Amino acid sequence: MWLRSAFYRWLMPAAFLLPLWLLIGWGIFNAGGWAFLWVLFIAIPSVFLGQLLLTLLVRARPSARETRMVSWWDVLGFTVWHGLTIAVGCYPQTWFPLLLTGAIVVAVAMFWLMLWQLWSEARGARESIRIMTSPPVDAAGEAPRRAPAESEVFVIQENPTAER
Repeated sequence: MWLRSAFYRWLMPAAFLLPLWLLIGWGIFNAGGWAFLWVLFIAIPSVFLGQLLLTLLVRARPSARETRMVSWWDVLGFTVWHGLTIAVGCYPQTWFPLLLTGAIVVAVAMFWLMLWQLWSEARGARESIRIMTSPPVDAAGEAPRRAPAESEVFVIQENPTAER
């Protein structure tokens, strides 16, 4: 349980720290000038916006908001995606294209996983609302007939503004 809760708290700082790692890794591993342009204009914005979007999708789920924990699927997906992003930030010459492709594929898969989980929880909530709002059923399987409500009608008239 503590791991799922820690991931829930990690998601927002990760939106800032993972792009920062890509920039720091470029400096540490001396990736070159073209890599700097790629980091500055493509990698940092896409990782920041992707992580922010995934964080918001996680926090939109009622179960995550109530328990302040992510699901085990989230733990698995974010672990793989963050690990690949950190590995991309090391800029290995031979593995870079494979790691980058893997990070992109996992990010897209995470997006669809978040939507699926959100949709599943929303469907469950809609079903429970439908059940709670449906009329009660008697032993014959029919909804009981209600007598028309006798109500009184009150008419309230305001004084015109000139008489006030």
